[in-house]
Amino acid sequence: MTKIMIVNTNTDYFGNSETLTGLWLSELVHFYDEFKNTNVKIDIFNITGGQTPIDPVNLNLLMLDKMTKMYYRNERFMDLLHYCQSIDQAQPENYDTIYFTGGHGVMYDFPENKYIQNAVNIIYNKGGIVSAVCRGIAALLNVIDTNGNYFLQNKKITGFSNIEEVLARRDSLVSFHLQNEIIQRGAIYHFNRIPFTPNLEVEGRLITGQNPQSPSKVAKAVRKHLL
Repeated sequence: MTKIMIVNTNTDYFGNSETLTGLWLSELVHFYDEFKNTNVKIDIFNITGGQTPIDPVNLNLLMLDKMTKMYYRNERFMDLLHYCQSIDQAQPENYDTIYFTGGHGVMYDFPENKYIQNAVNIIYNKGGIVSAVCRGIAALLNVIDTNGNYFLQNKKITGFSNIEEVLARRDSLVSFHLQNEIIQRGAIYHFNRIPFTPNLEVEGRLITGQNPQSPSKVAKAVRKHLL
């Protein structure tokens, strides 16, 4: 059976501020939904286990699309987020793909997590797919490959852009700007000049999406590789 592990954040505030953040739920459900009615098994993890916080901005009427609302109202699905497995309990050698969701919370608990870094290397080195969307690319920033180089070095990639961060009105709250950090790792960064429009970058078995409008594109590209 083909297996995918999805990793979400546990962080619910921007650093020491009182501004709430968390998982951008639509980036999870639009990926997850692509694999329903297939023989793909999906397991969902977060960093410390238990409750997965959801960014309240994603739940307001202007942001909550029909599919995300449907999953948000599905008690069985939401239980997967309320009682989540921690990533240190994962066995990445048993998975064919890893997918990192976004939301600003990931900028605080993804980049330095050794279990994330280990899972990326294990899955990629055994021929699996590494995928991420929006700020979820933060998971890949500090992954070091078997040659001692940044995993992202010389790879084509996309991710949440600086202008999108400004337009989201979160640029003064974030601990770093993802676009800048991606470039500093030696990656070949591409992004849509029109903010908040879907964008996909495929570099072999590394598949990334730029923003919250891109998870379906990431999922379809992953599905094409797997099925």
